[in-house]
Parts: sequence; structure tokens; C-alpha cells
Amino acid sequence: MRRSRGAYLCIMPISRSLLLACLLSGATTISAQPPPGYYDTAAGLNGPDLRTALYNIIEGQWVASYAGLWTYFQQTDDRPDGYVWDLYSDVPGGTAPYVFQFVADQCGTYNGEGDCYNREHSFPKSWFNDAPPMDTDLHHVYPTDAWVNQQRGNLPYGEVGAADWTSQNGTAVGDNTFPGYSGTVCEPIDAFKGDLARTYFYMMTRYLPNIGGWSSPMLQGNDLSPWAENMLLDWHINDPVSPKEIDRNNAIFGIQNNRNPFIDQPGWVINIWGPTAGVNEVDVLLDWTLGSDPNGLRLQRSGVTAALVRIFDTSGRCSLQTDWTTAELSIPITESRGLLFVQVSDAKGRSTRRVFR
Repeated sequence: MRRSRGAYLCIMPISRSLLLACLLSGATTISAQPPPGYYDTAAGLNGPDLRTALYNIIEGQWVASYAGLWTYFQQTDDRPDGYVWDLYSDVPGGTAPYVFQFVADQCGTYNGEGDCYNREHSFPKSWFNDAPPMDTDLHHVYPTDAWVNQQRGNLPYGEVGAADWTSQNGTAVGDNTFPGYSGTVCEPIDAFKGDLARTYFYMMTRYLPNIGGWSSPMLQGNDLSPWAENMLLDWHINDPVSPKEIDRNNAIFGIQNNRNPFIDQPGWVINIWGPTAGVNEVDVLLDWTLGSDPNGLRLQRSGVTAALVRIFDTSGRCSLQTDWTTAELSIPITESRGLLFVQVSDAKGRSTRRVFR
């Protein structure tokens, strides 16, 4: 087995402020190139209508065989230096602790980190009962270090405080610290969080009719759990689309004949899952009221179940996030901020209301 250490070039992502401007315009400076007319039926849509339109566009992919994934990885996940691009061992812009060669380092057996790479379902197979075509959909199956893959198992992704285990590139396993879920999770490094967030938004769109029959802490009904949705939105905004993702999306399109629309048009994530996308939806949280006075915002409800409150401005930027476990919640806001969106998420779902400050 031949492995070597070494740095490789990685184009740095665009800034967060530039990304936010791009999201507002529904485009990004770095963009993939779908065929002309590919997304025509999604033009001008928002919220559930946009999600349904995108489902109808991308649902008819060609289905690869499980054995064929090894060969297709050579087209979809090859680094600029020819080694395997592994989300669990690479360090973009730095020095990877080890690298894998295609075919030669394919698993087989393994006894520790760096032994070989295998086929990682970033959206674990057990969540959808190992069923096709999800089990071989290249948009969510990546080549990764087998040992790190084993440590992750079928854990949800999350954000780890004190890690129980950490890989050589910084991928960590431990208790989740992101509000809304306290179980054990796997946290990828920051450089790949946006990649995986857009992977999950793809899965929530491509398999829209199937999601209600799946089981995961990251899922609720036919969509993401509120905590997972909020976290993945953060990851999507903070880690913009990279040239690696664009190249991978184009390569997969050449194999499967479908695309990840959230790489092509990152703003569509905000249009479907952002704070303003749910304002016109049916309000599933009917027991809370929102008031405003000179001291700030005042939320009231009849129950005291655990909920998460987030406040967004019109650009989609989250300015405050707090747990809500009492009947009343006061949020001090003394300065003028204009139109705000207050989003409350609990076990029943989420709702968003407007307020002007």
C-alpha cells in the first residue's frame, strides 16, 4: 500500500458576506453549469412549490450498481494530485495526514485509520432501510477512510463539544452541542460542512415522497428535524460552494444524469428552508403569540414544552438563538432593526412570524 503526506492546492471559499449577497440574488459567484433549460420549470417558485418542482427535475436518475461505485469514485472524487478526495482525512489548504490511491487502497480489511477507503453513505443506509436507489446515489455516497467511517457508523451529523474520539484530520464523535438534540453525533471539519449540508438538502428534495417512511434523529415527518435544519442552514451559509463540489456535481451528472440543485443555485436552500420560506405556510404552532414593546419582543404560549427561538433579518442572517422552556420569553431589543422574522421550532414543527422593530 502506498501513501504519502503532502499539501495540495485548494481554492479558498468566497467570504461569508459575499455569500449572503449571492444568496439574496439567488446565485453565487462560483456556479456550476447545468444544461440550458434544465431548471426552467423551477423559475420564480419559492417554498414547497420550488421543492416539488426540483424533485420533478432531478428524480429520474440512472441508478448505479453498488460495485460500480468504486469505479465512479475515480471520476467524482479525485483530488487535483490524483489521490482520493476523502472528507474524513483531507485538510483543504493544509497537509493531509495520509492519502489513498484509487483501487490499490480500496477496502478490504482494516485495523486502524489510514488503512483503506470504503463507500460512506453520508446519509446512513439504515435510515432508509438499505433501499434503492438511495443506496447507490452518488450525490450522498463518498469515498472515506474506513476506520473513521466505522466510528461514525449511522450517527447523525452535529457539533461536538468534548470529543469522545477524533480522527487525524479533526472529524469528531461526541455529544451534540447544537440546540435541540443532545445525543451522540459525528462532526466533520468546517471545510466540508457546507458540502454535507447541501448533500442533505439534495436528499430532502430528491426523495421527497419517501422521507416520511425513514427514521433518523435528523428527520421529522417528510423533512429535517428543526434542530438539524437550523444547523445545516448554518453550515450551508458558513461554508459556501467550492470548486470541488462543482466538479463533483458535474461528474455525477455525467454518470447519473441528475444534479444537486443546491450546488448549482445555493440561494434555493434559503428559498425552501430559510426563515422567510415558511411565513406563508400553515402555522403548526398555534399556541404562541408575539408582541413588541419599547424594550423588545415578548413571546407567550399556553404550554411549556422545549422550543427553540431564532430571530432573522430580511437577508436570512440569524441574529439570535435561544431555548424557550417557560410560558413567557422576553427578548431585549432596543435599537431599530426594521422587519424581523421570529421562528419558533418545537417537536410539532416550526412557524415563523413577522414583526417590525
